[in-house]
Amino acid sequence: MNNGQLLPTNPASISKLASCAIVGLAAVALGSCSNTPSSERRGFAPSFTGTEASPRVWGRDGGTKTRRGVYKLGNPYQVAGKTYIPRHDPGYDSTGTASWYGDDFHGRLTSNGEVFDMHRISAAHPTLPLPSLVRVTNLDNGRSLVLRVNDRGPFVHDRIIDLSRAAADHLGFLNKGTAKVRVTYVGPANLGG
Repeated sequence: MNNGQLLPTNPASISKLASCAIVGLAAVALGSCSNTPSSERRGFAPSFTGTEASPRVWGRDGGTKTRRGVYKLGNPYQVAGKTYIPRHDPGYDSTGTASWYGDDFHGRLTSNGEVFDMHRISAAHPTLPLPSLVRVTNLDNGRSLVLRVNDRGPFVHDRIIDLSRAAADHLGFLNKGTAKVRVTYVGPANLGG
């Protein structure tokens, strides 16, 4: 902590913190996308053993706080032996499984430096630019929502997007945990949130 600041302000430190956050978020994502209580979600892949989530910037009951992020595409990266290549893809249109994340990430930094709030409409995607807007349609019930992608993930099985708790609730699969969805790129999101 420097001069009462909770986070570093120089670009190199922020970049290092964001890189560490990606790895930590990936580890927690493996356990946070199920309906199983946190104490029972310990099925992390061996490659994640010993990793920790990004620092919690504010507590779970700390109220709604925001932090301005940065535009970010990022370099190719590996999680659990799989390589992901972030890229601008204006024609992105994919169908697959969506999951959601909440408590374990609430109040932590997203991959582009914003603060994750599970009560806001947002998502994590492994390769789209950050932040982006995408339309997610739940193919099981027809509900659709345009939301903000500001984080990396999911890194589990065949999942193509990880939604905030609020987004999953709005799309009607909060209790089920996953849903078959269509994800379509809408365009870049502004940094204002």
